[in-house]
Amino acid sequence: MPMIDQRPTRLSDDDIHLFNEGSHFRLYEKLGAHAVAHDGRAGAHFAVWAPNAKSVSVLGDFNGWSGSAHQLHPRESSGIWEGFIPGLGKGTLYKYRIESHARGHSADKSDPFAFAAELSPKTASVIWDLDYEWGDGDWMRSRAGRNAHDAPVSIYEVHLGSWMRVPEEGDRPLTYREAAPKLAAYVKSAGFTHVELLPIMEHPFYGSWGYQVTGYFAPTSRYGTPQDFMFLVDTLHRAGIGVILDWVPSHFPADGHGLAFFDGTHLFEHADPRQGFHPDWGSLIFNYGRNEVRSFLISNALFWLEKYHIDGLRVDAVASMLYLDYSRKSGEWIPNVHGGRENLEAISFLRRLNEVVYKHYPDVQTIAEESTAWGMVSRPTYVGGLGFGMKWDMGWMHDTLLYMKKDPVHRRYHHDTLTFRMIYAFHENFVLPLSHDEVVHGKGSLLGQMAGDEWQKFANLRLLYGYMFAQPGKKLLFMGNEIGQWREWQHETSLDWHLLEYGPHRGIQKWVSDLNRVFRESPALHRRDFEPPGFEWIDTNDADNSALSFLRKDGDEGEIVLAICNFTPVPRRTYRVGVPRAGEWKEVLNSDASDYGGSGMGNLGKAAAEAVPYHGRPFSLELVLPPLSTVMLRSAPPAKK
Repeated sequence: MPMIDQRPTRLSDDDIHLFNEGSHFRLYEKLGAHAVAHDGRAGAHFAVWAPNAKSVSVLGDFNGWSGSAHQLHPRESSGIWEGFIPGLGKGTLYKYRIESHARGHSADKSDPFAFAAELSPKTASVIWDLDYEWGDGDWMRSRAGRNAHDAPVSIYEVHLGSWMRVPEEGDRPLTYREAAPKLAAYVKSAGFTHVELLPIMEHPFYGSWGYQVTGYFAPTSRYGTPQDFMFLVDTLHRAGIGVILDWVPSHFPADGHGLAFFDGTHLFEHADPRQGFHPDWGSLIFNYGRNEVRSFLISNALFWLEKYHIDGLRVDAVASMLYLDYSRKSGEWIPNVHGGRENLEAISFLRRLNEVVYKHYPDVQTIAEESTAWGMVSRPTYVGGLGFGMKWDMGWMHDTLLYMKKDPVHRRYHHDTLTFRMIYAFHENFVLPLSHDEVVHGKGSLLGQMAGDEWQKFANLRLLYGYMFAQPGKKLLFMGNEIGQWREWQHETSLDWHLLEYGPHRGIQKWVSDLNRVFRESPALHRRDFEPPGFEWIDTNDADNSALSFLRKDGDEGEIVLAICNFTPVPRRTYRVGVPRAGEWKEVLNSDASDYGGSGMGNLGKAAAEAVPYHGRPFSLELVLPPLSTVMLRSAPPAKK
């Protein structure tokens, strides 16, 4: 029987020590399968963590999938099994057969650290390298400024498998390399600054949209190789577009080839289902208190930042990590040591994650999808925060869509639904999300959710986007929202690009493009997104007209943008608002312009401030407010004397 050479090792004693204490954050360099040479022989070194295994062997296409041919050797008491097999290289298919001490359990497992995976529905791991000649040096040198809190960040959220397809070839999805130039050109023309990809890590069930991950270190082979995915990132970077990955450390699926019950015991997950089973998704919850699990997850975060030049991680389902009683009834959860419902191990993990990420990559962002009022999610750990760079404002999304669904005749009675946000708007560094979650599970499209007849639906959608871009916070739109898709998103088909043959849909697309352009060009609209001095109400109380007016400011002596939203279909032809400056105010955006499919009402491109005090300010503008519209006017900084 061929034996595996146990002499070569990629793991030092320090590696073992750091791994076991939860402080090894580049495990992908040590564990997994790596093509190497030993004593002049090419081959592969294997290392896998399975502390409760009785034996571990490597099986694959090279040995007829025999579980007895190539046995690994335990590395002292570390729980790691390793060995070298000559003659293996890139492209070799393999798995680990793990015989457990626990009740004679045996299972064939994919490699948790594999860089590539066999094309689904097959589940083998693939020996691969990560060699690639990057051409994004200009982006990498400048991205600190592009990702900064005072930068204009406008994110286009994409599910790669359904953004665009090839109908001539069975309606298959685009590959990474096919998508790269198309997506880069489209996003650039639409004016977005970043793309956020729904999870591209390997997942067995396509219908999970990537949120049920089995291969944390492998981009899904559905669309190509690791180098193909690098090409996609590289192409976007060369076009000046950042790339954010949706990352899922909150749970993982129970598929037999994955992390679940890995060595015959609950290794990565909690053993008690009150802690280790997720009732909403039928998945398993990581044991954040286990040192080796922390090393695994934090190593994975750094892996995508280092090897794939990723610019940010949007961390999924943070609320489900923070609360022990999340989606559980009384008696279905275990309190912490203090008797509370806070998951102390998860809190500690998230803080450590963010500290490590920002230590090694201070020019990226971590973004929390956290749906509760947990305090200081996007505040530094040294003041008691979780340490994220930003947080999705789920409250804004929920309240605003609830309001926009109401018939305009009733909106006057729900005015505070809009104004409430400014009570908490600067408690966190917020991203305003209109994401994939709002166009699935029977909710319909955003356009379909708007109140009124067809004309009013389009007008309301333009109004919604204008209001969103005028508000403090970074922006996120899910694909299809920017063309006013009628139907709910379906992951098995392409977006309805044919809708752009029709004027109202082209109008929505142009409106979003112009919003992005003005958002990028106007410091007042982005530089102080997270600072109270960047926002000032003009009139928050005009419920009778269902109108809001406010200022976005780049300092008292800088640029000022006035935003006015009319949430009714009734035009206001002599609407007066107070402003802090004299002079000309240029109308830079009007969602009712005919170019966008509106009625064409407006202010002829500008308005002059009169010395008529109003709203407690020394000057005022008399404006035309078109029906169901957002209008923005800009005052340039005063000339220096």
